[in-house]
Amino acid sequence: MPGWREDDLAAAWPALRESCSVLGKQEGWSYVCEIARILGERPGVSAIRQFFETNFTPWQLTNPDHSAEGLITGYYEPLIKGSRTRSAQYSWPVYGVPSDMLTIELGDVYPELKNMRLRGRLVGNKVVPYWTRGELEENGRKPQAKTLFWAADPIDLFFLQVQGSGRIQLPDGSYARIGYADQNGHPYQSIGRWLVDQGELPLEKASMDGIKRWAATHPTRLAELLNANPSYVFFRELPQREGGPIGAQGTPITAGRSLAVDPRYVPLGAPVFLATTYPLSEKPLQRLMVAQDTGGAIRGVVRADFFWGFGPEAGAQAGRMRQQGKMWALLPNGMQAGER
Repeated sequence: MPGWREDDLAAAWPALRESCSVLGKQEGWSYVCEIARILGERPGVSAIRQFFETNFTPWQLTNPDHSAEGLITGYYEPLIKGSRTRSAQYSWPVYGVPSDMLTIELGDVYPELKNMRLRGRLVGNKVVPYWTRGELEENGRKPQAKTLFWAADPIDLFFLQVQGSGRIQLPDGSYARIGYADQNGHPYQSIGRWLVDQGELPLEKASMDGIKRWAATHPTRLAELLNANPSYVFFRELPQREGGPIGAQGTPITAGRSLAVDPRYVPLGAPVFLATTYPLSEKPLQRLMVAQDTGGAIRGVVRADFFWGFGPEAGAQAGRMRQQGKMWALLPNGMQAGER
């Protein structure tokens, strides 16, 4: 694993211990998580390195075509302006989970489809797909859901949905925190890719900043742009606390050390060594990460989303990141690839 010897493994230790609060209850992981617990919060770099090299086996991830490289993108925790009450300034709803949306766990019927689910709504005695973004917003349909907040800017709200969690600055200067609660079941489609396909932007300018600039100069086409992505994310308000947002494991994620992965191929909570490059650069980015999150656009074996942290600087890095990379899942000795 290129860069393994040079990485500061201690920076990934808090993320691993967070994940062990969940993984430690699972067969196959309880032993290594108990050792991590005994070692404590700050065992020292040499002890951490010995812990991983003694107790884990690295498995390189490869795609179905046997290639070893895949797409590594970035995400972050954004800050948007909003209010708990609607007004002319704050008019874009931030919804909780709709009460009329059904969730069907396919793995309950077909074990081979574990971690896959369908969302829908009931029409008579028939389950049909839940409303798309365009159906919810263009046609005036409103989900049967509580409006948690009202956002000031629809583009900022859209990117908050893409990121899956964030903070809201309220009019009195205080902050609220929200996290992913559910999604309408429709696949994520990149609006940057849509702009490229429409001939509106060249590929190299289809970044978050480029999309925002295009939207600002084409206000009459805003709905057309946003509705190119049929996916719609619903939120829940989270308690105020220090640290990163809550990931798919239900534990806080760590800036620079947490990855979103496809859980069909990488066990949530597993250490993952990533070998890629910094955004818009050939500078190596090689470090131990922890697979603590998932994402609607994260599909495939060698595919990950790198969590950069909170705020504008993290957002700039995340928006520029579209690198090729290699990944190794570190599994406890004796555990075979594909086991959970």
